[in-house]
Amino acid sequence: MHVVVTGGSGKAGRAVVRDLVEHGYDVVNVDVVPAAALSAPFLRAELTDLGETIEALRGAQTVVHLAAIPAPRIRTVERTFEINMLSTYNVFSAAALLGLERVVWASSETVLGLPFSRSEADNLLDPAAAPGHHPRPDYVPIDETHPLRPHSSYSLSKVLSEEMARQFARWSGIPFIGLRFSAIREPAEYEGFRETARDPHAGQWNVWGYVDARDVAQACRLSLTADIRGAEAFIIAAGDTASDRPNSELMAECFGSVPIRPGTGEHDTLLAIDKARRMLGFAPGYSWREALAVGAASAAGDGAARGRNGR
Repeated sequence: MHVVVTGGSGKAGRAVVRDLVEHGYDVVNVDVVPAAALSAPFLRAELTDLGETIEALRGAQTVVHLAAIPAPRIRTVERTFEINMLSTYNVFSAAALLGLERVVWASSETVLGLPFSRSEADNLLDPAAAPGHHPRPDYVPIDETHPLRPHSSYSLSKVLSEEMARQFARWSGIPFIGLRFSAIREPAEYEGFRETARDPHAGQWNVWGYVDARDVAQACRLSLTADIRGAEAFIIAAGDTASDRPNSELMAECFGSVPIRPGTGEHDTLLAIDKARRMLGFAPGYSWREALAVGAASAAGDGAARGRNGR
């Protein structure tokens, strides 16, 4: 299968390109800058230009659209909205015009009302962003039925793109799979979890969610072949939280009376991935806890070996 990955030079994109190549896909990375150490061909294209977008996708069977301003506060609120909306519209339009088989694209956990700590908010669009106002989830684990409450131009662009996906799916008959990624982490970042995992407020903004970049890649690959019709959105997160503290303590300290759904384990993710498990076959394979435990065991083994060798 010939797949175009837009934004393939970014954190998520690099993992997705590598994974697809390893699984035998014919991949082209479309971005504005190349990425080192990627074996896939690179094509430079400006996705805010429809003509360039059509040419970039020509010949592809599917597209994984990851290119975007990836978070609030990187660019001005207006420019963030403009780039994300226009590039996504152009990719969706090009896919429909060229008759691609499906579109997989990056939505965001932020559509669900995140951040749940005001200090993290790009709140110029939030009329409720008054002193003393603190957004809260309606319940946890948050699932795809939770109300959408964008608090930034970034999250608003994702909410509107989800609606746009529904309309393009209706017009074209092409499946559109939106993946609401949690905070994407690479293995090298897990060492920093040793400190942040102890502070309940460090991860409050997204109910202590995260997802390994390799699991982002898994979700994208599964979305290319899953039996999906129309437009669907899926929360994609790790299977656990990014905190050492049990969920009951975290929620009581940070969110008071917000209910925890029965059956939720004390370290289970509070961004529900049940729908992705059921419809995509998604199964998170990576956890910061396991990564640090393996690292600690390896270090202990190295220390024992040095002791035996008299070093």
